[in-house]
Amino acid sequence: MRIFGVDPGSRITGYGVVDLRRGKPVYVASGCIRTPKGDVAYRLAEIFEGITSLIDTHAPDQVAVEQVFLSKNANSALKLGQARGVVLAAVARAGIDVAEYAARRVKQSVTGTGAATKPQVQHMVRVLLDLSAAPSSDAADALAIAICHINTQRPQAPTRLRHHGSR
Repeated sequence: MRIFGVDPGSRITGYGVVDLRRGKPVYVASGCIRTPKGDVAYRLAEIFEGITSLIDTHAPDQVAVEQVFLSKNANSALKLGQARGVVLAAVARAGIDVAEYAARRVKQSVTGTGAATKPQVQHMVRVLLDLSAAPSSDAADALAIAICHINTQRPQAPTRLRHHGSR
């Protein structure tokens, strides 16, 4: 199974591609779609085209995207929502299932704490994917989203009931 993780942003959109092989996440690719300053419509179109191209290149089975968080800056939240919208549109156009995860859940899944710092996420992504160096912050976030999705989708081992006393 191939998972495409996306950390949307109006200036920098991180992406990470992870395969699930023999029950373990395996690194495939990661990077960032960087948009220049300028008209927001052109920046959104560039994100859409970048995500579409990456989907065509990597052929993921599923996509995982970070949910929008509440921001004190309404303008920033609006731009983030727009970037996220074009990511979701590109994924829908490709006909791929998408899952959404809150940032705290992603951090919890990868580091063990929902309050992890960006450097902690980068470090754990490097360790979990056996990378020689930590990816950039945005790419690490996207890889963490993909890993979170894999961890969420894994079937849980059945719990064994213990009977106390005689039968």
